[in-house]
Amino acid sequence: MQEHYFTSTPSTPSRPDSVRVVLPDVDLTLATDSGVFSGSRLDRGTRILLEHAPLPPRRGPLLDLGCGYGPIAITLATRRRRLPVWAVDVNDRALDLTRTNAAALGNVTVARPDDVPDDVAFAGIYSNPPIRSGKGVLHGMMERWLPRLAPEGRAYLVVHKHLGSDSFADWLTGRGWPTTRLTSVQGYRILEVSCSSSEAPRSSA
Repeated sequence: MQEHYFTSTPSTPSRPDSVRVVLPDVDLTLATDSGVFSGSRLDRGTRILLEHAPLPPRRGPLLDLGCGYGPIAITLATRRRRLPVWAVDVNDRALDLTRTNAAALGNVTVARPDDVPDDVAFAGIYSNPPIRSGKGVLHGMMERWLPRLAPEGRAYLVVHKHLGSDSFADWLTGRGWPTTRLTSVQGYRILEVSCSSSEAPRSSA
C-alpha cells in the first residue's frame, strides 16, 4: 500500500517537482513532491472531477478531502475566491505543499483531520477518495465527513468503475446518503452524495 494513504511523515526521499493544471477556467502551476498522491502529474480521476463536477455553491465552506498537494482545493478556491476552502490530509508533506500552493489565495485553510472545528458544516465536499486504501479506511472517511454536509450540501466523489464505484454508491445509499451517478468519463464515475436523512448514521470519530 502506498504510504501516502496512511503516513503523516513519508519516508520517501523528497524530490521536488511541479505540475501544471490547465482547465477551461483555471491555469495553475503547483509545487509537488514524492511521497504524495500523484506527485508527478495531475491524476486522471482528479482532472475528470474538476472538469465535470458541478461548480461549487456560492455560499458556505468547501472541503477538499484528501487534498494531496492541493489541485482540488486550489481550483475550488480560485473558482470561489470569497468562500473558505478547507484542505484536509493526513500527510504532512502534502499539507506543506498545499500551504505553499495556496499562499497567494488567502481563502484556503490547510489542516489535519482532527484540526477542523466540529462546528464547520460544508456546502460542498470534493474528493478523489483513496479507494485503494481498502473499504475500512474509505468507509471510515465517509462516515466521518459526510455528516458534516450542510442541509443543502452535496459531496462530489470520483471513483473508477473498475475500483468499485457502483458498489460504493450502493453502500453510500444504504447508509442513508442518497447517491446519484452524475456522469461517467473514461470509466470514472462522478457520484453526487446528498445530505443524509434523519436516519443516517453519525460518525463516532
